[in-house]
Amino acid sequence: MVTDDSAPEHGPGTGRLFEDFAPGEVIYHPYGRTVTEADNSVFTLMTQNVARIHLDQHYAARTEFGRTLVNSTFTLALVTGQSTVDLSAHVYANLGWDEVRTPHPVFEGDTIYSRSKVLSARPSGSRPHLGVLTVATEGFNQDGVVVISYRRTLLVYRRGHQPAVTTSRPDESSLPPVESDR
Repeated sequence: MVTDDSAPEHGPGTGRLFEDFAPGEVIYHPYGRTVTEADNSVFTLMTQNVARIHLDQHYAARTEFGRTLVNSTFTLALVTGQSTVDLSAHVYANLGWDEVRTPHPVFEGDTIYSRSKVLSARPSGSRPHLGVLTVATEGFNQDGVVVISYRRTLLVYRRGHQPAVTTSRPDESSLPPVESDR
């Protein structure tokens, strides 16, 4: 076994620390997700939401939407999750979501993408090892229509203050040799 505690602080897949955010910066989060009927049903049932518009296709077909709506709290969770790779991989705590709006419905089969704009970034007054980050995030569908928007405030570790993580890995000798085409 090899011990590696030299993981980079910032780079692809590692997340950002407080100092890596600039007010005004717009970040397009890299992963979209197509919402399935199973996603909607499981999340709705798991959270004990009994609104028929999310579960009963026969009922939903008779509404102005003509089909089942995706649970809006699933959409909030999905878009927040999409943003973690860029915003909160080094989160200390979420302080809250404000001004949550759902201006357009999400339907099963829609693909949701997201982006965030950094509104403010300031050092924490009570926790000097953290910074307070406020972002505005929007989720949008495959047609570019905004389906959810919100402001989110979170505490993010400052450079050099995030928890140290030591990973044990097997020695690389177990990997096969490089194949040569020449």
